[in-house]
Amino acid sequence: MKTADLRKMGETELQTELQGMLREQFNLRMQKATQQLSASSEMKKVRRNIARVKTIMNEIKGAAA
Repeated sequence: MKTADLRKMGETELQTELQGMLREQFNLRMQKATQQLSASSEMKKVRRNIARVKTIMNEIKGAAA
């Protein structure tokens, strides 16, 4: 997901997006543990997307204060 798209979202939408990504990260970890993960690069992508969302959420909180 692109940063510009994330910046257009509201705080509740970002929270929902973050929850979905965390769930996806968990599922990928379980696939890796059971050796069913076919594309290991997906873990890196999800982890970076989580960091993007958290960064933007912190920027929003910092701007509001």
